[in-house]
Amino acid sequence: MSSPGEFYKSLPPISKAYGTLCLAVTVAVQLGILDPGLIALEFGQVFFRFQVWRLITNFFFLGKFSINFGIRLLMIARYGVNLEKGPFGRRTADFLWMMIFGGLSLLPLSAIPIFESYFLGISLVFMLLYVWSREFPNAQINIYGLVALKAFYLPWAMLALDVLFGSSPVPDFLGIVAGHLYYFLTVLYPLATGKNLLKTPKLIHKLVARWGIGAPARNYTQSSAQPERTTGVAFRGRSYRLDG
Repeated sequence: MSSPGEFYKSLPPISKAYGTLCLAVTVAVQLGILDPGLIALEFGQVFFRFQVWRLITNFFFLGKFSINFGIRLLMIARYGVNLEKGPFGRRTADFLWMMIFGGLSLLPLSAIPIFESYFLGISLVFMLLYVWSREFPNAQINIYGLVALKAFYLPWAMLALDVLFGSSPVPDFLGIVAGHLYYFLTVLYPLATGKNLLKTPKLIHKLVARWGIGAPARNYTQSSAQPERTTGVAFRGRSYRLDG
């Protein structure tokens, strides 16, 4: 068995960086070093006091230390890592773009009064879970040793459990919406039209290459070219995109 240090080093870069930031922010809040009010998403503070960092920092707080916090962190370690190592293997720029797109989708959703959220980290983690559930729809999942179901239904089962235990369903639901929007734009719409509306920007490829993170892709002009999709499997391995 590998040591914790070896396990940490083996994690793919984007999931590792995001999980580490979430843990660091939570520790800082728990120790009283950081006031969560300074990083919360408050559009009034963003637009009238130009505190633009709130548009980013709110994604790194998953709540104070609790069972729910541990579950969210494990979701990053399992579902985010599985995505980045599996379907997004050698496609670090595409995985990073998925995360950025998720954030950009969640921000306007949270501005709707009934969906108002000051922290969108849980929603972003739930987006990862949703995309994973579409990549591996037939994987068998056992929830707390009580219920076995296919991964395709896992996001809804987790949402139902949160409601059952008294948590708000809004963060989970927003993550599902953002995940499905990504799924629609990268899978359903390209399958129906042959056009891809959500190609990873060249800037993201260049930044990833410059930073030297992740396994080197073949090249960014070819990494979006995908093998022909097969029917009969719902989104299995189909985060690979079609050329427009």
